[in-house]
Amino acid sequence: MTPEQFIILCISAFCIGVAKAGFSGTSLIGVFLMTEAFGAKEQIGIALPMLIMADIIVYPAFRKYGSWKPVWFLLPPALVGIGLALWVLNTVSDETMRSTIGWIILSMVGMQLVRKWKPELTSKLAHSRGFGVAAGVTGGVATMLANAAGPIMQLYLLSKNMGKMDLIGVGARFFLLVNLLKLPLSAGLSLTTLDTLLWNFAVLPIIIGAVWVGKKLLVKLPQAVFELMIILTAVVAGGRLITG
Repeated sequence: MTPEQFIILCISAFCIGVAKAGFSGTSLIGVFLMTEAFGAKEQIGIALPMLIMADIIVYPAFRKYGSWKPVWFLLPPALVGIGLALWVLNTVSDETMRSTIGWIILSMVGMQLVRKWKPELTSKLAHSRGFGVAAGVTGGVATMLANAAGPIMQLYLLSKNMGKMDLIGVGARFFLLVNLLKLPLSAGLSLTTLDTLLWNFAVLPIIIGAVWVGKKLLVKLPQAVFELMIILTAVVAGGRLITG
């Protein structure tokens, strides 16, 4: 690993920690940076153990919020989505994967914007028949290809009128379980290796600190302001991946 790659790994670890504390859009920046530094497919396996570490840290902090019931509903369609994503990983080139990740980032940003600016539209969509299944499948594809399923999961959970803390609690359960299930798949594709695990443990203190910072921001910083900054950055990042 070059010094530049290690710096990007540290920044991405910080983004993941903050995202797991409630600002899910932050993870899109980490996805972009790691795709640029390590490659579209390689970043999947490098980021996954960091995500699991963050999930293990966050879950105990938010386990009193939410429940496992929505997780068991979303899990089967999410597994279908992960299966579709595995087929894509084994089929397309790294360059096509870059574009795919770019479109996933822009799609997640689009969902965030529609949810904020047209809440009545997203409410109608979210309460439609089959939306939960569609959210699970789409989330499964996005999490396997780009570790970026947070926005679609948030959209679905918000449609259930969950409070902010309950939403984070359910999300912590869902992603901890799904990411653990993804780990042997990523290892089987040689995306997660002993070397990448060692890199992950090296940035564990950053992840812990970022989760703490994220929890503080969740209380003190207006989420709308923070999310606007993330959305603008993510649009630029997604566009760069698509255009090369």
